[in-house]
Amino acid sequence: MSHTYSMQDLLALMQQLRDPEKGCPWDKKQTLHSLTAYTIEEAYEVVDSIEQNDLNGLKSELGDLLFQVVFYAQLAQEQGLFNFQDVVNTISEKLVRRHPHVFADKEFVDAAAVSANWEAEKAKERKEKNASATSVLDDIPQSLPALMRANKIQKRCATVGFDWHELPPVIEKIHEELDEVMAELNQPEHDKNALGEELGDLLFANVNLVRHLGFDPEKILRAGNNKFERRFRALEQIVHSQGRSLKSCSLDELEAVWQQVKQMK
Repeated sequence: MSHTYSMQDLLALMQQLRDPEKGCPWDKKQTLHSLTAYTIEEAYEVVDSIEQNDLNGLKSELGDLLFQVVFYAQLAQEQGLFNFQDVVNTISEKLVRRHPHVFADKEFVDAAAVSANWEAEKAKERKEKNASATSVLDDIPQSLPALMRANKIQKRCATVGFDWHELPPVIEKIHEELDEVMAELNQPEHDKNALGEELGDLLFANVNLVRHLGFDPEKILRAGNNKFERRFRALEQIVHSQGRSLKSCSLDELEAVWQQVKQMK
């Protein structure tokens, strides 16, 4: 039977890894900034385990992600900023504050009212965090994946009323942006920078449609990527089973196989 470790054991292990004399050379040289890439990678690996339904692997990946939190807390403690207990206190206080319908006597009529209260609490927190903030967009991280950040920007604008309440104008905006892309392309010598800007507007408008239909654009595109990959792999198998390579096939031949693959479940 394997040893059972506690949270305190994990914190102690982290301290030992950072010990100036007996610690691990790799762990000792890490900083708050150097860890960020690993944290993003670990978060994606958690998501991948869930999407692959690898629940045993999920246990390990969650441990890796938890270790990132412990690592940051250790580095912060060494710099006299805060410690792991401060992290626990902060998230616990935030959860209680944002859920008065669970931890206090406040009642809401429906889920929409709960969401409105949630956003109001977050707005107050943002104001307290940065009293000089001039925009509801001030604290949206620049480092978010572009689709995720576009969605977050749009949702944040919607909280102050800057949003369409019906679907037709959302779709019309996509057509408008596509027309602007085509107008730029039809210029005798189109400006590559201007074209890129118009393409960005078109992508942003498509994110808005996805959001209005109640989907997460990051998840939708990830699912689309996975579907395309699955079908392309099937296309490769069919072509290879015929003793041919993809490069030896014409585009019409590949399209015929692609349509065959699309009929498969």
